[in-house]
Parts: sequence; structure tokens; C-alpha cells
Amino acid sequence: MDPATIIGLVIAFGSLVAMINLEGSTVSSVILIPPMLLVFVGTIAVGMAGSTFKDFIFSFKSLPRAFLSKPASPGGSIDTVVQLADKARRQGLLSLEEDAANTKDEFLRDALQNIADGTDGDELRDMLDDAIDTKIKSDGIASKFFATLGGYAPTVGIIGTVVSLTHVLENLSDPATLGPMIASAFVATLWGLLSANFIWLPIGSRLARLSELEVERMTLVMEGVLAVQAGSQPTLLRERLLAMVPKHHRVPQKKSSKNVNIDPDEQMKSAA
Repeated sequence: MDPATIIGLVIAFGSLVAMINLEGSTVSSVILIPPMLLVFVGTIAVGMAGSTFKDFIFSFKSLPRAFLSKPASPGGSIDTVVQLADKARRQGLLSLEEDAANTKDEFLRDALQNIADGTDGDELRDMLDDAIDTKIKSDGIASKFFATLGGYAPTVGIIGTVVSLTHVLENLSDPATLGPMIASAFVATLWGLLSANFIWLPIGSRLARLSELEVERMTLVMEGVLAVQAGSQPTLLRERLLAMVPKHHRVPQKKSSKNVNIDPDEQMKSAA
């Protein structure tokens, strides 16, 4: 698990709590159920209204990824592809069918199976490109949905404030209660801005970034297996693939076993 999102949100909310306490107030002054109910439920509802139900369900199923997922290591993918290149040169492309059966990575499995079946290189590239494009579109649904919630939330908060201020104007005859009522009215705006910038937008950005990293890994694997099919020399192939990876992502990897077992979820043990 990559702790960046959790650490960031904890620090963000911690700074808010610290500010409230330093100003001599209490957290309970902003924890008001009515405005929070409107902001969170209303924001999610209008987000669903602007999407499809299937996309809505898919987006919230993707939510745990923002907190629990860690990008697969490019180094692990490079090691795997180089091993495949070495095996293909020694035993032939047909031997990769065994590796296809052993891998848990569907993208790599399909690529290796097609190589073993003798699929033309251009056709294989088109097929893998289509798979990457589909991945981009699929992941974009969730990240766009949460970014959209980030756009709705402040406006929903303002709606809550306007409703509360309307109630304030109905009670002008009691000046002693005006101050607390006005303060409570602005809590809705606070939670609208807070939820947008502390929750929805960071989640959308996190999912988008995870998708970018996974697409980069898939592109790396695609170029690697196509080079394997073309008979590329393993050492040169490693250098070529390393050149595709930013330097801060080139984490040294332990030597892998002979059997290919590349699994994006298992690779999340190593930092990207």
C-alpha cells in the first residue's frame, strides 16, 4: 500500500483541526449534521445524476484503489521481459506458451499466447494498443467522476448556506441568536469547499495518476514483448526499456525466478 494519499489527507485535516483550536474554537462547531448531510449526500446524488448508474457503481468500487493500491514496479516488468527474451532466444517463441499459462497478468498472458500462436507483429501491436486504450477509458470513468464531485461540492455547499441564511432572516426579531445562526449557515459552504479540496479532487487525481502509471507499465510490457517476438538481444532490450522509465522509478529489483509470475497487484510490494 502506498501511504501518500492517507498521509496527505491526515495532514490536511490535521491542519484544519489545528487552525480551529488555535483560534480558540472547537471541532464540534463545524461538525453539524444538517449541512454535512446536504453537502455529502447532495453532491454524490448530483454526481450520479450526471453520470450513468453503471459508471456510478464502478467509480465507487474503484474507491479503495485510491487508498490501498501501489503502482507496480517498472523494474519488475523489465526483469520479466528480459527473461522472456533470453528464453525465446534459447528455446524459441513457442516456449513462451508455458509462461503465458503461469502469469497472472492478463495483458502479458494474452501477449505471450498470441506470440506463441504466431500472431503477426503488426496485428499484435494493434491488439495490445486497443487493450491499453480500453484501460485508459475504463480508469478515466472513476477519476473523472470524483473530479466532477469536486466541482459540484462547493456549489452544493453554497446552496446549503443560502437555505440557512433564509432561515436566519426569518428570525431577525431575536438578535441574540443571529450570530450563532449565521455562523452555522456558513458551515455548509465550509464543508462544500472542504470535501471538494480535501476528499473528492485528491481521490480523482490519485486514481488518474495510478492509471497513468499502470498504462506506462503496460506500454513498457508491450514494447518488450514485441521486441521479444522480433528476436531482440536481452541486454540491449533491457537498456531500451530502462530508457523508457524515469530515473526516480528505476528501483533495483531482486533477481526473479525462472517462471514468469508477473502480477500487477503482487508487484505493488515494490515502490514505483
